[in-house]
Amino acid sequence: MDNKFIVSARKYRPQNFNTVVGQSHITTTLKNAIKNNQLAHAFLFCGPRGVGKTTCARILAKTINCLNQTPEGEACNTCSSCVSFDAGASMNIHELDAASNNSVDDIRSLVEQVRFAPQAGKYKVYIVDEVHMLSASAFNAFLKTLEEPPPYAIFILATTEKHKILPTILSRCQIFDFKRITTNDTVEHLEEIIGKEGIKADKASLQVIAQKSEGCMRDALSILDKIVSFTGGEVNYQNTLEHLNILDHDYYFKLLDSLLAQDMAGAILLYDEINRKGFEGDMVLNGFAEFIRNILVCKDARAIHLLDVVEGMQEKYRSVAASISAGYLVSALNILNEAEVNFKMARNKRLHVELVIIKLNFLQQAIELSTQDGNIVKKKRVDGPVAINYRPVSPVQIVTTSNTVVTPAGKLYVEEKKPVIAPQTSKPAPLEPATRVQQTPIVRETQPVLANAFQPITSVADTASAGGAKKNILDALRNKYGDRYTVEAVKDPIPVTLESLQPHWEHFICKLKEEGKISQANAFATCSIEIVDESTFTVRVDSTLQQKFIEQEKTIILDYLQRHHHNKLIVFNFVVNEGEREVVEKPLNSKERFEKMANQYPLLRTLRDNLKMDIDY
Repeated sequence: MDNKFIVSARKYRPQNFNTVVGQSHITTTLKNAIKNNQLAHAFLFCGPRGVGKTTCARILAKTINCLNQTPEGEACNTCSSCVSFDAGASMNIHELDAASNNSVDDIRSLVEQVRFAPQAGKYKVYIVDEVHMLSASAFNAFLKTLEEPPPYAIFILATTEKHKILPTILSRCQIFDFKRITTNDTVEHLEEIIGKEGIKADKASLQVIAQKSEGCMRDALSILDKIVSFTGGEVNYQNTLEHLNILDHDYYFKLLDSLLAQDMAGAILLYDEINRKGFEGDMVLNGFAEFIRNILVCKDARAIHLLDVVEGMQEKYRSVAASISAGYLVSALNILNEAEVNFKMARNKRLHVELVIIKLNFLQQAIELSTQDGNIVKKKRVDGPVAINYRPVSPVQIVTTSNTVVTPAGKLYVEEKKPVIAPQTSKPAPLEPATRVQQTPIVRETQPVLANAFQPITSVADTASAGGAKKNILDALRNKYGDRYTVEAVKDPIPVTLESLQPHWEHFICKLKEEGKISQANAFATCSIEIVDESTFTVRVDSTLQQKFIEQEKTIILDYLQRHHHNKLIVFNFVVNEGEREVVEKPLNSKERFEKMANQYPLLRTLRDNLKMDIDY
């Protein structure tokens, strides 16, 4: 119990450049710079978490102060400087956690230390971790020292969020971008560690750990420590899946087989089994989408290296991919992606996943219905015109037997007589027009016509000649149609005057009152009428509300006046009295509202300019 447990991430932290995993492009550059004595005064190490940024910074600080460097540019690990560094007692290396020491005073105290030369060794190295957490004032206080440090001072800045660093800081540093550690490199490093620790582990379980760590070596070592504690020192594929709460790929293969066979019941029962094991729906959707992606990758031999699965499963993926169409896989990925995005908004999570399974179950059938000659086709419109069902109505021509050829002067159409509805006795009878003028004949039907509603006659002259002698148009129509039609005269229009208009206007007001439209009747009664010409007059109102009441009855009053004046051209317009005109304020748009607010509060415009914001107009 005297020996304290040290986690693998600290116990097996690399001590020289050769032991750094997956960052050869950076370690080679740093070793060459040390050998050629071309060290920069400031470095910026940026990249994902757990990939070796702080480790490389410490190795660099240790190596440049080593008294007996190797020809490859590595530290000897035996001199006094290396021994003191390994023991954590070196006075030439200073580490600052910018996440908790991010104020101006912290940076000022660091700058004060820079003035003192090292007592032993050649360089004083300042490692600032999580440098993106520094405040803007702290960055500004750091600029001058970072640009022109003493020759013995070297700054190494480390961050996971490079985009948060000020451009003035970036321009003063030599930038190194760390990349994620590949699965193969992680597995090899884990195999080396379990060999030193005497742990039994198969390669498939190490590959699962490497995939779960997503390129972070620190996470991979932490997961390995947990599984070793969980299993008592023996790591295998099954207990790794159980500990990491990962679904075995066998479930996904079974689910895919059920969907391709359109066995909806089997697929839903399989999901029920997965759900009872404690796996959430979003984990199933995410895992199945990754599974479909891997199968799609296997469709092309050139993309096989993108397949990220455990050893021994590649051949099974390739065989399954050969039997499934790419269209099905792409459509399934779209459905799964949309379902995963909407999963958080779903109230019934289980039903949400089951609906996705149902869609995937009938996806193959939908694709088969949309194929033609083995090729997927899109829906399209009908190429040719579509006939419209209608009842053909052919005009009836009246042909005469006269030998005389007369050039037709025009055609006369016979209008079908519409049924006449007797007016109600409760309403007042319309007033008779004041004058009558010359008569022009019009033909109206007195009994139903069995042919078309409008029947053209070839010409008046032809009709008149049917009786042998030339007759006028009325006699010709009487001889042709007999008692089927009656002849009435078309009345000439009556000019609009105040005397002819006022009685009908007042009569219409009475009708409105009888119908219970009191507001409209009052609006008509309180307005004034001004004659413009023989078919136009102006209605002068006191307010827009009065105008709206009259406009509600405008169609009816116009029809009423046109019938009694025998003039379809009668119209009227409105004039609102200036003293009573209602002022309607025009609503402001987004830009006008912002300008109005900015004029009232000038700081609002200053805030927009300082933040360089664009207003969404």
